[in-house]
Amino acid sequence: MPSKPPSSQQSRLLRRSEVEAKIGHGRSWIYAAMQAGEFPRAVSIGPRSVAWYEDEIDAWIASRPRR
Repeated sequence: MPSKPPSSQQSRLLRRSEVEAKIGHGRSWIYAAMQAGEFPRAVSIGPRSVAWYEDEIDAWIASRPRR
C-alpha cells in the first residue's frame, strides 16, 4: 500500500509508538507487513524519523475482518 498525502483534509501523523498502541502489533510486525505490502508505508519526517498518516491507519483497521 503506497502512502500518499491525503487529498481533501489534513491528516495527523502518528509516530511508531502511537501506531503500535492503535493496532496492537509491535515494530517487527509493522515493518514486516510494510515489506509484504500488507500495511501502509511510513513517510519520512526527518533523517531518522518516520510516521504514518492516521487516516491510512484507520482505513487499514477498518479493512480488517472482525473476529
